[in-house]
Amino acid sequence: METVLDSQAIQKLLPHRYPFLLVDRIIELVPRVRIVGIKQVTINEPFFQGHFPGAPVMPGVLVVEALAQVGAVLALREIEDRDHKLVFFTGIKEARFRRPVVPGDTLILEVTAVRIGSRVQRMHGEAKVDGFLAADADIMSIVADRNTTR
Repeated sequence: METVLDSQAIQKLLPHRYPFLLVDRIIELVPRVRIVGIKQVTINEPFFQGHFPGAPVMPGVLVVEALAQVGAVLALREIEDRDHKLVFFTGIKEARFRRPVVPGDTLILEVTAVRIGSRVQRMHGEAKVDGFLAADADIMSIVADRNTTR
């Protein structure tokens, strides 16, 4: 799997940082169409301390967040003044969690654009482990100025 964007390039696009940056690299990118990211899930993730002791499982909402972050990379690459913008997650539809994601898994995050506009985004994401679907959802977001707080 060839790396298209490494973690440093991702951090130039996304404001997320440890412990909330949930994508390690991008391995495929077709502008305005599709993107594929990787998240290496390790036992060192802070959420495993409480979810669940003795039986660690990545929270489903964080799998969806990882999909949203990959989708934000796809959207932000198309915006000229992206250094002054943020992508705000605004909705989820049809989210399904089909198998647990556990330490040691390599999460493949595939996001396909349904609509990429200058402000409103709609995408479909699938998270897979070993070729099997772990979760999928339709994700909506908006692009706003970075100084927007409300």
